[in-house]
Amino acid sequence: MAKTIVILGTLDTKGEQLQLLKDKILARGHRAILMDMGMGSEPRVKPDITAREIAGLMGHDTEEFRASRDRFAKAEVMVAGAQMMIADLLARDEVDGAVALGGASMALIGARVMSRLPFGIPKLIATSAAMPAYVSEWFDSMDVAVMQVIMEFTGLNNLLTNAIAQVAGAISGMVEESSSRSSLTLPFPSVAITEIGFCPKCAQQVETLLEAKGYHVFPFHAQGISERAMDNLISQGFFDGVIDIVPAGLIEEIYQGNRPAGMARLDAAAERGIPQIIAPSTVNLTGCGVTRKNREKYASRPRIMKMDELRSMTRFNAEELTYAATFYRDKLNKAKGPVKFFVPLKGWSAIDREGTVLYDPDGDRVFVDALRQGLDPKVEIVEVPCNLEDLEFAVAMVEAFDIIFKQSHKHKDKVEHV
Repeated sequence: MAKTIVILGTLDTKGEQLQLLKDKILARGHRAILMDMGMGSEPRVKPDITAREIAGLMGHDTEEFRASRDRFAKAEVMVAGAQMMIADLLARDEVDGAVALGGASMALIGARVMSRLPFGIPKLIATSAAMPAYVSEWFDSMDVAVMQVIMEFTGLNNLLTNAIAQVAGAISGMVEESSSRSSLTLPFPSVAITEIGFCPKCAQQVETLLEAKGYHVFPFHAQGISERAMDNLISQGFFDGVIDIVPAGLIEEIYQGNRPAGMARLDAAAERGIPQIIAPSTVNLTGCGVTRKNREKYASRPRIMKMDELRSMTRFNAEELTYAATFYRDKLNKAKGPVKFFVPLKGWSAIDREGTVLYDPDGDRVFVDALRQGLDPKVEIVEVPCNLEDLEFAVAMVEAFDIIFKQSHKHKDKVEHV
């Protein structure tokens, strides 16, 4: 079955390469919509959607705009217009995948345009500038693939022609194997959970216990990006509840740690009102190894556990935990659905259990006490006398989740039948 693929690129500089990409996609039996993001001279290759049309959506279809030397302002106009254009194509069910081809600027522009496409629609960036410093900006939390093309997009030599054919094959294969948007649904009830290597037993136990009760479990590795991806999916309507074992991406964002998940962390589930069980795994800990940005602030602290050549972990101090707790409290207070915060009293991970250098229940208490200050009474803090990795803790969380989930859906059913 033929699929429709949107091609993003600048025809004024890479016209023949983009035309070849389109031809290769058409040869595979798919439809292709070539969207021109160029802001320079008139292209010799004819696009399906012109740069003038895109700029015109933002009120800038003028010669003055095209002649402007303000590259950033022009790019912002083109991105905004292309986002509107691809959203319109999506609403009309006329896009099954998207591919951007070009250098560093086009990769960033393409990624921003593709951000308007929901999870599950194939997205591919083919670039000659896949440098590590840029890639995280392109990825963010999207399900996008990046393909490094080692040749510059100039001319059509044998190596570049072969690379473009591979790009066409990649995006064509992706759309061919992709489920339709209407069929991309999750079984009910679906539960998202967060996990990390510092609490493997807890995550495994929670997953097993949930599955035994009939829940479908979707784990996310809480290293920052994956948490943002989970929150994005929640905001798109995926998942019926969440057991957020590792919400540490928020405090890592506040203090510029290695696992920042953005200041919007925890907002999606709160806004949707789905049932939440939250635990504080590694909220009390932060990296102080060689990859830490502001390492000097943490590397001299008295409690340090060396993990390997790159990673060492230390504790946040009382002042940092007190301040961060106010952000967690405010987010919990905004929850539109049931939420409980579970606290293990004998360490919040495998590496700060009793007997380790990072074990400090008094330090953990500082965070919990600060969290209680001004906390909405609807949010219950449940303390469990064990380590987060103990089976007792997983059982307590899953039992509580099962209760609030069933109560929530019983209430929802009553409202729908009124």
